[in-house]
Amino acid sequence: MSDLFDDESLAVLERQIDEWLGNLRSTNSAIVAIDHAEPEAAFRSRWYVRMAGESKEFTTIWITLGQRTLRYETYVMPAPEENALEVFDNLLRRNERLIGAHFSIGAEDAVFLRGDLPLSALSEAELDRIVGSTYAYVEQCFRPLLKIGFASRFRDE
Repeated sequence: MSDLFDDESLAVLERQIDEWLGNLRSTNSAIVAIDHAEPEAAFRSRWYVRMAGESKEFTTIWITLGQRTLRYETYVMPAPEENALEVFDNLLRRNERLIGAHFSIGAEDAVFLRGDLPLSALSEAELDRIVGSTYAYVEQCFRPLLKIGFASRFRDE
C-alpha cells in the first residue's frame, strides 16, 4: 500500500503541481488551458489540462490529488454505436502496450483513459510524462476507434 500523505505534505504537492503545470504550459504550445478546480469532499485538489489535438479537436486531462495517489483521466469517445465488441477488443489489445494508463468504460459506456501514480513517485518529469503520454495515446487511438465504433458514418471517406 502506498504512503498516506498528511495535509501539510499534500499542500506542498499542490503548490508544486500548480508550478509544474504553469511551466508545462509555457513550454507546450498544444496546451490551451490549465485550471485548478475547487476542492470537493471526494478529492483534495483537482486540475484540468486542455490540449488542442490533430486527431481529436481537444483532449482534456483531469488530474486529481488524493491522499495516496495522483489520478489522471480523460474522456476518449462516447459509447460505440456499432461494432462495440470490436472496439472493446481493440481497447484491450491497446491496454497491453500502454505504460501507466489503461482504457476503461465509464458512465453510459463511454471510453476513458485513466491512470494512477503513487504520490511518492510524483515529480515534474512524471507529471510531464503523464500529460504527454495521455495526450499521445488519445491522438493515436481516437480516429481508428471512431472508424470502428461509428463505421457507417465514415463509409464515404
